[in-house]
Amino acid sequence: MNYTLNQLQIFLKIVQTQSVTKASEELHLTQPAVSIQLKNFQGQFDIPLTEVVGRKIYITDFGREIAEAAENIINQVNAINNKTFAYKGQLTGKLKISVVSTGKYVMPYFLADFMGQHPGVELLMDVTNKNKVVKSLENNEVDFALVSILPTKLNIQKLDLLQNKLYLVGNTTKKFEKGIKTKDIFKELPLIFREKGSGTRQTMENFIERNDVSVLKKMELTTNEAVKQALLAGLGYSIMPLIGIKRELHNDELQIIPVQGLPIKTIWSLIWLKGKNHSPVCVSFLEYLKKEKEHIVQDKFNWYEEY
Repeated sequence: MNYTLNQLQIFLKIVQTQSVTKASEELHLTQPAVSIQLKNFQGQFDIPLTEVVGRKIYITDFGREIAEAAENIINQVNAINNKTFAYKGQLTGKLKISVVSTGKYVMPYFLADFMGQHPGVELLMDVTNKNKVVKSLENNEVDFALVSILPTKLNIQKLDLLQNKLYLVGNTTKKFEKGIKTKDIFKELPLIFREKGSGTRQTMENFIERNDVSVLKKMELTTNEAVKQALLAGLGYSIMPLIGIKRELHNDELQIIPVQGLPIKTIWSLIWLKGKNHSPVCVSFLEYLKKEKEHIVQDKFNWYEEY
């Protein structure tokens, strides 16, 4: 047998996600590349590791045993790497962060230099909706979470990073006058909502309820990117975070519609369970953020001030 560490990592991720597509997304590889590596890996065994029924992949009992062995091997390799970095006096370990979906436009900028300074740190970042982010923090599955709406039922500590602004947004086929009354415009515009559990959805619903307006609900989509594509196609309008539409605004593909009461302003905050015993990696990351966050905001998000 001549399987590689890369094949072990890919197979383990397929087992964990139960999907070649999801595995490719989490590994930042193309689906064909993952499929080829899976085929090459399976070809080295006389017993099937997976079965495909319909369009769904299933892991055989033998495949699960191989996945368990693969995980042990990968952990040992990581341990060797950590010992090497530690011997050189470098910071080592895992940094686990759960990020709300729109936060994917924010968090990488607060991570990039830190990760570059500490090659021995392994980043595990999960991007999902607010409910799942809060749940992973509550279950102590992650070190930190990035949210724009603070959970009310958890005892947490926080570090504020960046202001979050939400505007009514649509494509540029129709022009709007300034100072439109909230109740008037929402009677005419079909609105596109994020799914339940989304922080953006919660903020949007709070605004609608607070202003006592009736809306023509058009559709519900599960990602910020899906909402953006629907807006570009002219399917409707939505209240969206400014952070995710920089390029489309600069290219005049989307416009901010001037409405009384907008923008809604919240804060992107890194949160963690109060009293959590942080690892050296987490302590170092917090120290880095406290020292560098203002510089990062000025350097990477100065375009924010245009709106």
